[in-house]
Amino acid sequence: MIPQIKKILYATDLSKNSAYAFRNAVDLAERRNAQIVILHALEPIPARVKTYIKGFADEIRWDEKLKFEEEAAIGRIEKRIEEFCRRESQETKACVALVSKILVRPGQPAEEILRAAEDENCDAIVLGTHSKGFLKQTFLGSVARSVLDRSRKPVFVIPLPEGETDLSLEI
Repeated sequence: MIPQIKKILYATDLSKNSAYAFRNAVDLAERRNAQIVILHALEPIPARVKTYIKGFADEIRWDEKLKFEEEAAIGRIEKRIEEFCRRESQETKACVALVSKILVRPGQPAEEILRAAEDENCDAIVLGTHSKGFLKQTFLGSVARSVLDRSRKPVFVIPLPEGETDLSLEI
């Protein structure tokens, strides 16, 4: 028996390819009468960079500044996704009708995708991948590969169509 898909987690890295993957998530949601939860994971600053910068700054101020900048970035990304939804809705009404929630979470992308799929009780995950050059047959993006290997839910990995480089879909 094919499991019911009523809630889809669409993970975006805000690239053109992920916007193309969104249209696939919309198609799946429309066919299954499902809702979409949009997620963007805000990758943390690498520890070595933090250590380097802390050497030049007061640690307490640095931590406050970092927290402030992270919150500001989350707000900017949420607005960017909302603007993308407004543009998409002019064509398909997708965001208005299908998107139930927009999440921007700090953390490693694969970890946050898997966590959000569980937290939001999603039945499937949709994400794009960047297949470029001669390595496309050998390697799947590290985030997509990690999610695919570790998820117990169906994962739809959407490649950019061959020859497509500018879809004017950027989130």
